[in-house]
Amino acid sequence: MDATDATPAPDWSIQDVARFAGTTSRTLRHYDEIGLLKPSRVGSNGYRYYDGATLLQLQRILLLRELGLGLPAIAGVFRQQTDPVTALARHLEWLTQEQERLTRQMASVRQTIETVKGGGDMVAEKMFDGFDHTQYKDEVEGRWGKDAYAKSDAWWRGMGTAGQQEWKSHAAKLGSDWIAAAASGVSPVSPDAQDLARRHVEWLESIPGTPAAEDGGDIKGYVVGLAEMYVADARFAANYGGEQGAGFVRDALLAFAEKHF
Repeated sequence: MDATDATPAPDWSIQDVARFAGTTSRTLRHYDEIGLLKPSRVGSNGYRYYDGATLLQLQRILLLRELGLGLPAIAGVFRQQTDPVTALARHLEWLTQEQERLTRQMASVRQTIETVKGGGDMVAEKMFDGFDHTQYKDEVEGRWGKDAYAKSDAWWRGMGTAGQQEWKSHAAKLGSDWIAAAASGVSPVSPDAQDLARRHVEWLESIPGTPAAEDGGDIKGYVVGLAEMYVADARFAANYGGEQGAGFVRDALLAFAEKHF
């Protein structure tokens, strides 16, 4: 068959894409204007049309938006992850883990409600199913090694409930101070921001098993890597008020690391 006789690949109008993607034509036009999602073709009437490849790109955009990433951060992700199948596979893996964790939490809360309504005794092991910090075990081991996880896990369990709560409160206070500093409009290199960076590094140094806590560890590389991850990973960015706040934290930590390490 002659190539000219081949059936053209299907595409969809901007109105159709907006409808079944749950977004708006205005949003899609904005994505086009900033270079994030170009239509596969533009008709003689000026209408935008999208083929399968562009729909795949849109799916990735919407997934990353749901994680809390802003458009500049998403553009950065696309520059680093050029293979969409690999990127989507990693995203699916994370979503599956989150689904499993939320399912366990839901079952735990249902059990607690039934126990309270029935006047029964609480079962601690069941109350906190799905809240286990070891959900990050594989990720920590993959980034910093099994020894790092083992040391930090032993340290965490050894703190006991009261110690763990105190540590969480300290971390939450640090996070809220970062959010307040970012909202105040001060520069990441200002004395206030750099003092927060110092506190942040001291906090990292208090966690056994991390490069920041080990003699001879690459503390600068560790701090710089974490700073970048706070922006790239929405799970971490959420601790600092989202992408913009995380960007402030990153810039302050990078400046501190450059000056002191």
